Amino acid sequence: MLQAQSTVDVADNTGAKRVQIIRVLRGSTARGKYTRRTASVGDLVIGAVKKALPNSEYMIGPTRKDRGSRRRVRCVVVRTAAPVRRPDGSYVRFDRSAVVLVDPEGNPKGTRIFGAVARELREKGYMKIISLASEVV
Repeated sequence: MLQAQSTVDVADNTGAKRVQIIRVLRGSTARGKYTRRTASVGDLVIGAVKKALPNSEYMIGPTRKDRGSRRRVRCVVVRTAAPVRRPDGSYVRFDRSAVVLVDPEGNPKGTRIFGAVARELREKGYMKIISLASEVV
């Protein structure tokens, strides 16, 4: 379960390394409790790039004060550290949470995806991410 201000890894080769989640666009809220949206595998979020490779398009400046002015990006959650329950009753959980940067149509911006991704992306319609991933768990 990811929410606003969660910091996650980026699992593609766009140049961004760490993203802080700003807003959860397609997620769920706890029923009968506070209405903070949480994101799970396959949900769309908006994030701010906090750490990037030096020569990538997401790197604005070399100083620490430039960190907040980096680009806002749309991302799809591909791994979560919180367990995700499957219809057969099993759970899947990863060591760290990760996202993949996508364009407005939902296609990944990078050409490679590192690490395993969850099978739940197939039901959400992110087939291009599934095909680029090295392993689907």
